[in-house]
Amino acid sequence: MSGQSLLVPGTVSPRRPVPPSIARPEYVDKPAPAPYQGPEVQDAETIERMRTASRIAARAMEEAAKHIAPGVTTDKLDEVAHDYMVDHGAYPSTLGYRNFPKSLCTSVNEVICHGIPDSTVLRDGDIVNLDVTAFIGGVHGDNNATYLVGDVDEESRLLVERTREALSRAIKAVRPGRQINIIGRVIESYAKRFEYGVVRDFTGHGINTSFHSGLIVPHYDDPRATTVIKPGMTFTIEPMLTLGTYEWEMWDDGWTVVTKDRRRTAQFEHTLVVTETGAEILTLP
Repeated sequence: MSGQSLLVPGTVSPRRPVPPSIARPEYVDKPAPAPYQGPEVQDAETIERMRTASRIAARAMEEAAKHIAPGVTTDKLDEVAHDYMVDHGAYPSTLGYRNFPKSLCTSVNEVICHGIPDSTVLRDGDIVNLDVTAFIGGVHGDNNATYLVGDVDEESRLLVERTREALSRAIKAVRPGRQINIIGRVIESYAKRFEYGVVRDFTGHGINTSFHSGLIVPHYDDPRATTVIKPGMTFTIEPMLTLGTYEWEMWDDGWTVVTKDRRRTAQFEHTLVVTETGAEILTLP
């Protein structure tokens, strides 16, 4: 395993502005979003709008990822993604969501999810997850991926590669008529081959006009996840795999989630729509 020192909080820069002409989600700067009351199955027009939002999110992540290198701050990655979304008429969904201060999440090494971009400088050998969500046309598109920073050790590289493969296998398992726990069953079964931990308390979710609709998509085989998959459902799959325990702790910022044993973790995510025969990935750049 990498001998990198553990992450510590950096300095968070002032909030980046969004032009008033860009529509905001209803939850911005409120304590919490309004509960979603709509259906999990979306109509064709909503799905088409989600294609647009998802494409912008994917391209914003792609643009930010071009800047990943030793010596670059996570705040710089936030700047790039923020500017891309705003330039394309989209609002960064995380900005002002339950008071989150930035336009994407940057989760480095032992950070499972929800890392806040700040003055932290990426180092040779780090891994970093970028989690980008865009809001446009009244809907959200959400994706994330883990990237290598410079020369990364083999154990970490394999973790990243296999987490990407876990997401791919889970997407292929989506079929109308199956229960949603097939997703976690496939991920956990694959992860066990390498003795990886599978994070349980942070999940995939329904997404549409709501950032998180209330539908939960576990990444382990949870017998309680009996929701039947139907054509037109839109949700994310975003497995988080760890080199050690799946147990976690949270920093004092109320957002940054780290592995309890401080071993490394990786994550990948796509927004999907269920078709008559499987799933279509909406978050392709």
